[in-house]
Amino acid sequence: MALTRHTTAKKISQPGSLNSPATGYLAALAGNPNTGKSTLFNALTGLKQHTGNWPGKTVVQARGNYRHEGKLVTLVDLPGAYSLWASSPEEEVARDFICFGRPDVTIVVVDATCLERNLNFVLQVMEITPRTIVCLNLIDEARRRNIHIDDQKLQSRLGVPVIPTAARSGEGLNLLKDAVNRVASGAVRPEPRQIRYEESIEQAIEELAATFVPSLQEGINKRWIALRLIGGDYSVISSIGKHLGSGRIKGEGEYGTGTAGKDVFK
Repeated sequence: MALTRHTTAKKISQPGSLNSPATGYLAALAGNPNTGKSTLFNALTGLKQHTGNWPGKTVVQARGNYRHEGKLVTLVDLPGAYSLWASSPEEEVARDFICFGRPDVTIVVVDATCLERNLNFVLQVMEITPRTIVCLNLIDEARRRNIHIDDQKLQSRLGVPVIPTAARSGEGLNLLKDAVNRVASGAVRPEPRQIRYEESIEQAIEELAATFVPSLQEGINKRWIALRLIGGDYSVISSIGKHLGSGRIKGEGEYGTGTAGKDVFK
């Protein structure tokens, strides 16, 4: 069984457990390969980790815990992905967890030495969820290469928190933890920059998204699903049926039996 914020909230953690208590948060760790994501995951969770496979897939699932300011954060390390168009099992897992697992916050790890390569993925995540934090990792390597990034200006342009880090040395990790708690608790409400398309496309998005209102549970980004369908990514339809059910959910879904998997289609 995998995790959503609902399944973790239903289980009070026991000593050594990897489930967040009712007072904890669920955070997703996403990003392109080779951005230092695994190093960051290890630096945050230490030895409090568990690995296995995502149900029905050979893709590895890694998750772990850390505590910060009295909150237990369950961190799910999603497979490295270049896109959320789901052209591989890894991308499908990352896409579906961010959308249907509904973590309290999604941390997108980017490489500060080649930021432009990672921003497309950042924008895709921001289309799904406003609860996004950009972790500007490998900032120490960028400095060594005389690359200067104005993280405050980037934060203003993107509309989400941007935290420079160097996971190998621990630089910026406490600031990242602070940001996770603030976004997950609602103390900070990011307003991600939304890409606006030409009027005819925007009208089609609005009309298509409106048809989902009676069907999809609150919290699922209907605009994002409409965009995927308009773009020809019909795999999202099977994901809706698999993770949210059609009519009713029988037994445990891939993400458990929390409210994310019940009475989705009214």
